[in-house]
Amino acid sequence: MSNSTQGSASSSVGFSTGDKRPDHLLVLVHGILASPNDWIYAEAELKRRLGSNFLIYASSSNSFIKTFEGIDVAGRRLAAEVENVVEENFGLTKISFLAHSLGGLFTRYAIAVLYSSDDLTMGKNVTLQGAETDDSKETLRSGLIAGLEPINFITLATPHLGVRGNKQLPFLLGVEMLEKLAPPLAPLLVGRTGRQLFLTDEKPGNRSLLLRMASDCEDNEYISALAAFKNRAVYANVSYDHMVGWRTSSIRRETELIQPSRQSLDGYKHVVGVEYCPAVSSDGPHFPSEAARAKEAAQTIPTAQNIDKYHHIMEEEMIRGLQRVSWKKVDVSFHDAPWPFSAHNNIHVKTEWLHNAGASIISHVVDSIKQHEYRSTIFANL
Repeated sequence: MSNSTQGSASSSVGFSTGDKRPDHLLVLVHGILASPNDWIYAEAELKRRLGSNFLIYASSSNSFIKTFEGIDVAGRRLAAEVENVVEENFGLTKISFLAHSLGGLFTRYAIAVLYSSDDLTMGKNVTLQGAETDDSKETLRSGLIAGLEPINFITLATPHLGVRGNKQLPFLLGVEMLEKLAPPLAPLLVGRTGRQLFLTDEKPGNRSLLLRMASDCEDNEYISALAAFKNRAVYANVSYDHMVGWRTSSIRRETELIQPSRQSLDGYKHVVGVEYCPAVSSDGPHFPSEAARAKEAAQTIPTAQNIDKYHHIMEEEMIRGLQRVSWKKVDVSFHDAPWPFSAHNNIHVKTEWLHNAGASIISHVVDSIKQHEYRSTIFANL
């Protein structure tokens, strides 16, 4: 019997009478111009080490050029796909996500679509940050994702703050002229998704999608959906990632980046640091009139000064919104790997024979999932 699915919700697993059905759905979400085949190695390892309690499902609803149609469009497709999987697999009670690159943004949008709030969870009031409290003015914003208990939200090299700004898109080498040309060219190359990643979507007076996704809005409760998960983790390449910069994938300000260690953690080669970041209370991201003016200036007169001003405002507001929930931030360095410049694909072992330096990263992810599964089981039995 296999407990993994791939390709579409219609290919769900069958179970004979007496078989123990998996109760924890783990959804794998690939990145730009990719497919479920990106997860062949990771899926096999997850299945082998997590056991029969998990249903491993590699999403296929946004393969290849479908990733160009917009984060919102892809997010809604992913949400519909997850709903189908849940409907077709009786007995699921918990849900987790593991996403690579752009897939992490698709997943953040999808969980907001799938989120349903509940004023009480297990009889305890919970703040937006996810910390239990006896007397909170802000009762629970926690709840369910696709009707299931959300456990793990994990991203690998995801551009949470977009790709606009110095060295946020590393293959441009930090060259000012190239970084200036990239935003207007991006829509020609990667469609609506490009506009959204460079924060040039929407009219000057309206908030860009990524800024909306750092808050609870009238359309979706993006932060409340994130807060519902017991564990949130971002894995970020500190260098050699040609697609996604360290700052945007680790949700940090430039001033928060320190010289990374060159020493790996025991048992996890290439994992060079783990930081636990508690939630920071904030009234959330804003789009002040200054931001609207900066956006209009960046779009109409795209000088380096105008672009930098707009980006700095947006980046700070996105960070303020996303830090309202706690994060585990895992720094990864492939500086001594055989193919360090493949860091973006190493981190999830896209192709085993070429990118197997990332096997230890997948092992770290698996151990983190197992740890939280153990805690969840102990808590449920109390």
